[in-house]
Parts: sequence; structure tokens; C-alpha cells
Amino acid sequence: MATHDSMEKEHAHPKYVDDHGLDSDSGHIDEFLHEFTHAEQRKIIHRVDRRLVTTVGIMYCISLMDRTNLSAAALAGMTRELNMVTGYGYSIVTLVFFISYIIFQPPATVTVRKVGPRVFLSLITLLWGSVMIGMGFVKDWGTLAGLRFILGILEAGFFPSCVYLLSTWYTRFEVGKRYSCFYVLGCVASACAGILAFGLMQLNGRAGLTGWRWIFIIEGVITCIIGIGGYWALVGFPDDAHKSFMFLNERETKMIMARVQADRGDAHTEPFAMAKFIRGGADIKIWGYALIFFGTTTISYALAYFMPIILRENMGFSVGAAQCLVAPPYVFAGIVMYCVSWIGDKYHIRGPIIVFNMLLAVIGLPIMGFHSNAGVRYFGVFLVTAGANANVPATMAYQANNIRGQWKRAFCSATLVGFGGIGGIAGSLVFRTQDRPTYYPGIYACIACTIMNMIIVGLLTIRFRIQNKRADRGEVVLEESGQGFRYTI
Repeated sequence: MATHDSMEKEHAHPKYVDDHGLDSDSGHIDEFLHEFTHAEQRKIIHRVDRRLVTTVGIMYCISLMDRTNLSAAALAGMTRELNMVTGYGYSIVTLVFFISYIIFQPPATVTVRKVGPRVFLSLITLLWGSVMIGMGFVKDWGTLAGLRFILGILEAGFFPSCVYLLSTWYTRFEVGKRYSCFYVLGCVASACAGILAFGLMQLNGRAGLTGWRWIFIIEGVITCIIGIGGYWALVGFPDDAHKSFMFLNERETKMIMARVQADRGDAHTEPFAMAKFIRGGADIKIWGYALIFFGTTTISYALAYFMPIILRENMGFSVGAAQCLVAPPYVFAGIVMYCVSWIGDKYHIRGPIIVFNMLLAVIGLPIMGFHSNAGVRYFGVFLVTAGANANVPATMAYQANNIRGQWKRAFCSATLVGFGGIGGIAGSLVFRTQDRPTYYPGIYACIACTIMNMIIVGLLTIRFRIQNKRADRGEVVLEESGQGFRYTI
């Protein structure tokens, strides 16, 4: 355990008066914030919402579409043309993406802080759009797997960088709704991806290319356009926001940083040190968040990769119907997602939201897997899709509320999304070809993930309550238990 002197040094609020003209002393911060009325603060925050949340949401929308369009291409004839009908070819193609996606998470999260979100995020989006176009011209599944590996390298930095970027702009009980809005656009992508893919399939035969190839080519072109536009629309971190095409003036920038500083005391970015970055791994709760995210993404990726196939093979829908019926469950998931995020922010709760989402999934999975009626099984898909996808922003808000320090926050974002990538690997394997058409082992695996998540939340809740009571008695126990900080249960 750290000594008292080292703990005080660790928790001392960093000064940024030289850069921003604002003393980090809490009294000076309060005095500065009182210069703004509540209406003025909300107006500035809403401007941030429109510029930041909308832009990263649209970019994440195309990101999720690009990484999960394999199932649509498979139904459009890709597996037959590339000899993946039997064997493990399709599973390998889905899996290799996550190998590079996981490996390159931590360095990418550091890079975005050094290079800046505008350059970094727009560049990698443009590059992976080019890779997507190339996927439309492959001749064998080995080449497709190689391009998917490269896609994983490029996308590795996107999601954790967005999670990290959003967390630097908002206070702890504002971030839940913003994560939800950011991720709900991803649900829109998943909802529309099947419909878009079905439309692109109709280009079959144009320019001598089969329909599934047009899915990759057209979506790749759209990605490149969004990547280029992202450079002009994105903003940087709050401490350089005033440089982002006059997005905020100097006084408004100071107001944003003062609010974050007053809320959790880490608005200022400390100089990077590898030891400080890696030291975050010693905190066991970071791995608890990561395991929750793993369990959540195992289910959500399994649905993303296999839902059209399950609707076709398990429930008997036609190819066109299977592509289009993907949309309604994701629309429902978006509604649930925003509602529970609003409740979490309003009532300052995080763990119960995660448990509720997992209860939806654990109720829906047996219905989806075991009921005799296809229509009822499709209702189960709604519950599972809502529970799994609503839990993604809920988990992000859970960790964002209970982590303090810029580089520890960056490390937590990387490990969180890295374990999400491991969940992607698991999700690509749980519904195995040999288990068709019932896919019972995959159903059991997803149920196990929901139960694991609820157990971890229970353990973390007990830990947080103990630490909050000790902090109430004036005992500084953990890094986050500094001046005025309490864990969000």
C-alpha cells in the first residue's frame, strides 16, 4: 500500500493554470463555474453533444457495419464462392480480425493521445475503408482472412479511443447517456446493415462481380468518404478543443475542463510514462470491468455474426426475410439502451443497470433457443439483442464512473475493449456449423456469460460499498478514494 505522502502526491489536483488560465484549486474552480448560468453550461454541453457524440457515433456506425457484414456476405454467396461451406474457413475469417484487434489496442490508445483524435481516427477510418474495398476482389478465403487481420489492426484504436475521448469531455453522471447515444448509432448500423446488404446484393452480375462483393465494395467507399469527412468534423481532447476549427473559445474550454476537474479531479493530462500507464493493471477492478465487457460482447458479436444465419436455418425464414428481420431487434435494443442509460445517469446507479440488462438476455436466450414456435423464438431474439447491446454502454459508464486519472483511464479503455475483442473471438465460435440448426451449445455459452456478469457486478458492489464507507470515515484506501471521490454503485 502506498504511503500517506505518496498518496497525497498522487491525489493532488494537477495545475493547469499556465496552459488554460484556471487554477485547479476547488474554490477557484467553483468561483469560475459560477460565472456561467446553468442554461449557459447546458448550451455549451449540447454544442459538444452535437459535434462530438454525433460524429463519433456516425463513424462507429460504419465501423460496426464493416466488421460485422460477413454474415450478410455469407448469405449472399460468399461461402460458396470462396469454398467455406464446410470446415472452419468462415470461423477463421471472423476470428483473425480479433487477434490483431486485441494486440494493437493498448498502443493505439496511447497514440490517439499523442497524435490527436482528429488525425488518428479519420486516418484509420480512411485506411480500413480501403481494405474493405479490397475485400470485394479476393479470390480465396485465405486472402480474405489476411485482409480481415489488417482490418483488425486499423480498427483496434477506434472504439477505445472514442470511449476515452468521450470520458474526457463529460462528468461522471453525464457520460452514460452519451455512451448510449454513441452506441445506439452502432445499433442503427446493425439494424440497417442487413437491409443495405440485401439491396447491394441486387447488384449481382454488375461489372462481372457477384452480389456479396458489392457489399464490401460499396460499404468500403462509404467508409472512405466518412473517414475524410471525419477529419473536419471531429474534435480533439478538451485541452486542445479551442484549436478544432473554433469549436469552442478559450473561456468555454476552461468551463468544460473546470466541470470535469470539479467532478473527478483529472481534467488535466499528465505527461505520459509507460510505468504509470501499465500500473493501472494492478487494480483488480479494471479486470472485473473487462470480464463484464467480455461476457457482453460474446453475446452481442455472436448475434451480429450469426443472427441472419440463425433466422434462416433455425427459424425457417427466407434469405430476404432473414436479412431484413435483423433490424427490428436492434431498434428495440436502441430504445432499451437509451432508457436504462437515462435512468442510470439520473439516479446515479450503474451496477443494477448491468444486472437488469443481463436479466433480459438470460430470459431471452432460452426462449430463442428452445421454444417450439419460430415467432416466439424471434421474440426471444428481441430480449437477447436488447440486453446484450444495452450492456455495452452500461459497462463503459460503469468503468468511467469508477476510474480516476487520465492514463489509468486510457489503460482501462484499452483493456475493456481488448477483452471485448476476446469476446468477439468467442462470439465468432460459439455458434458452430456442426451444431446447426439448433445451436444449443452456443445458447448455453451465452447464458453462462450473463450469469458471470451478474456475479462480477455483485462482487464489485460489495467492494465499492466497503471502500465508500471507509472513505466516509476519512480513510484514503484506493487511488480513486481521494478528495470527495466515491464509487458509483
